[in-house]
Amino acid sequence: MLPLWLEPLARLVDAGGIILVGIAGVAALLFSLALERVLFFRITYRHARRALIACWTARSDHLSWSALTLREAWTRELIARLRRPLPWLKLLVGLCPLLGLLGTVTGMIAVFDSLALSDTGQARAMADGVARATLPTLAGMAVAVVGLLFTSRLEQIIRREDQRLHDRLARAVEKSHA
Repeated sequence: MLPLWLEPLARLVDAGGIILVGIAGVAALLFSLALERVLFFRITYRHARRALIACWTARSDHLSWSALTLREAWTRELIARLRRPLPWLKLLVGLCPLLGLLGTVTGMIAVFDSLALSDTGQARAMADGVARATLPTLAGMAVAVVGLLFTSRLEQIIRREDQRLHDRLARAVEKSHA
């Protein structure tokens, strides 16, 4: 007898196979990375951006080649911290449909094995098996679509923040000289 909190997981495995647990694990990792990025952007990045602007305005030299190079290096470093998990997010998004396909293939193999062993062409049993076999593909694609939406939105935010950071640094210098 399974504990009550594991019962939904057992039903999930029964409905779509063990691959659904893998897809659920990838989805949990994907969405935890997404949550971490949201929290990083809302808390850590904003503090770091303010500190960078304060360091830049505290400098006396803003126009020399070395000052502009330093400003570019600082902004690249801060934006790189925003970009850091993007390759992992893209990997997990790409992995979801592949896991779904693996679940479908293994499910179809199980359906054909059971049909070969039963020696009867039960259309209802075959339809039920095919429905179970396609469930991992559905789950993998659904997780991938949501992950793709988040990843593309994060890339858009990073591009916007890169431009805004440069604009804010320029405005901060203008304010300090005015």
